[in-house]
Amino acid sequence: MTATAEAPPAAREDQKLWLIFTGLMLGMLVAALDQTIVSTALPTIVGDLGGLNHLSWVVTAYLLASTVSTPLWGKLGDLVGRKTLFQASIVIFLIGSALCGIAQNMPQLIAFRGLQGLGGGGLMVLSQAIIGDVVPPRERGRYTGLFGAVFGVTSVAGPLLGGFFVDNLSWRWVFYINLPIGAVALVVIAIALHTDNIRGKPSIDYWGIVLLAGATTCLVLLSTFGGSTYPWLSAEIFGLGIAAAVLLALFVMVERKAAEPVLPLHLFGQPIFRITSAIGFVVGFAMMGALSFLPLFMQVVNGASATESGLRLLPMMLGLLVSSIGSGQLITRRGRYKIFPILGTAVMAVGMFLLSRMDEYTTTAASSLYMLVFGLGLGLVMQVIVLAVQNSVDYKDLGVATSGATFFRSIGGSFGAAIFGSIFNAQLTENLKDAAEQGLQLPPGVDPKAAASSPAELDKLPPETHQGFIHAYAESLQTVFLIAAAIIVVAFLLSFLLKEIPLRKSTGTDVLDAYRPASRTSVQEVERAMTQLAHRENGWTRYERMIERAGLEISVPCAYGLVQLDNFGPISDTDLAKKLHEPLPSVQKYAAQLVDAGQAAFDPKGRLAVTAPGKDIVERLVEARRELLGEVIADLSPEQHAELTALLGKLARLTTDTPRDHLVDEGERRGA
Repeated sequence: MTATAEAPPAAREDQKLWLIFTGLMLGMLVAALDQTIVSTALPTIVGDLGGLNHLSWVVTAYLLASTVSTPLWGKLGDLVGRKTLFQASIVIFLIGSALCGIAQNMPQLIAFRGLQGLGGGGLMVLSQAIIGDVVPPRERGRYTGLFGAVFGVTSVAGPLLGGFFVDNLSWRWVFYINLPIGAVALVVIAIALHTDNIRGKPSIDYWGIVLLAGATTCLVLLSTFGGSTYPWLSAEIFGLGIAAAVLLALFVMVERKAAEPVLPLHLFGQPIFRITSAIGFVVGFAMMGALSFLPLFMQVVNGASATESGLRLLPMMLGLLVSSIGSGQLITRRGRYKIFPILGTAVMAVGMFLLSRMDEYTTTAASSLYMLVFGLGLGLVMQVIVLAVQNSVDYKDLGVATSGATFFRSIGGSFGAAIFGSIFNAQLTENLKDAAEQGLQLPPGVDPKAAASSPAELDKLPPETHQGFIHAYAESLQTVFLIAAAIIVVAFLLSFLLKEIPLRKSTGTDVLDAYRPASRTSVQEVERAMTQLAHRENGWTRYERMIERAGLEISVPCAYGLVQLDNFGPISDTDLAKKLHEPLPSVQKYAAQLVDAGQAAFDPKGRLAVTAPGKDIVERLVEARRELLGEVIADLSPEQHAELTALLGKLARLTTDTPRDHLVDEGERRGA
């Protein structure tokens, strides 16, 4: 079936890609939104369901489940294919959201939040990995930039939406809002994304999964409870730390022998993965730890309402949107990325230092400028390190590398929130002591920690005490922000160690994308690697790219059938169906379309053969394939040029003619 004349192949491909991206971004949106939207609804939830002593677990359960499951989703995506897993994670997330909305008590809500987090972890990782499947690294910047912008939007929109639903509908709508958005994402991905599931029975690293999940759980609980529920030097915190160390040691032992390790240790031998993981951990540590205090600063020090404090974060969101999208466009245009983490961490450090200068006298305009600066820096870093990792690893490790980058950033955020919380509490206690020596006296029965975390409690203080407390509070936060700025400087220094590899112009699903520079000294090694990896290639996507490159108006099934007919013809439709292992009606359907288009014809013996116009199309397809392969190894040694040219011609025809993808039958299933 020939393509319609409504749009050229390149335009149709671009439209399909943006449709896929829309589905992925909607999935990431609901997952990121649920990290922040619950915060403003928590007091109302406790008032309805009770269970004040379990309040923190409503947030912790989601964070824990999403963090623990991140490496698992990434590895399973590499083993069994990402489309089905992404759809499964949406379904799990939506079921968890619906159950959270109908929860009748706090234990139910906590359990359902864990289920929701399990799906959310898959949405966060797989959405970024799927972009790696369908978009070449050179073009990926514009999309990863928008992913980074989603985080900025949700950081502000989450608390605002949570407050709106609580004030105007019900706290249950905090969870129900996910259902229509997630349903749209599910439908869009089902329609637009076409990827092949990996055939064969995967080897699952069950022991690795259990040990990594156990170690991560201990680390998250340690960072969550340390300094708040239990003192840092308590037996409970020491126990969690020892358990985490033992489980991590066992995990390393198991991963050395696992056939398909859930987090391959060889990734840590890759310099770019090591550096980006370290940068992600440090940035997550400083960002999540320090910025969690900004809304409280505005409420306690500036006297803003919960909604107003959310709105005052808009400059930071604006800065993140501008720099994230802008850097993505520049990366796509220039093909270079190293400069952005360097500039981004430097600007972040400056922005955090400016935030450390805020006090009770700082104007709204000044604080908005400080947050704008910080947001501009943050947008230059967040998604660029994911792009750098994806560009540096073999395609078979795309999922685990993406999940690794997300995993270390999440762990960093957990530790940052806990440690900065402890620093703030210790500093506030010290500052209040100093203030007491200068005459400040808190009324009997007033808990400084309660007043520091609740503007309502703070308003109960007498005016003279109120002002002194605010000053001590502001000074405490200045210390937190100043330490965070120093920590970001560590990320700035690490950014200089990030090695830059030119961004590839083709996706990891192409046969040559897993080819690494180590093989470049031998044409035979290049051929061996390319031929071996060709068997994992997505045939439908390959033909779409060939058609687009050749500038042809022809459907994938017809292009595939024409190439095979050129290979086997003249041949009867019955024999061709047997050769291709396709149903005879499918072969006859597309054969008739080729005949109608003048690209094939029946000879006097009733055999089908390619005509001169059809032969021209075949040669254009083969040449397009050769060009696509050539782009990947265009930077190889000039002295090997003649040999490589012959090799490309050989591989172009080989990987075009191979009738193993069953594209005609796939065209039937897709209604092509």
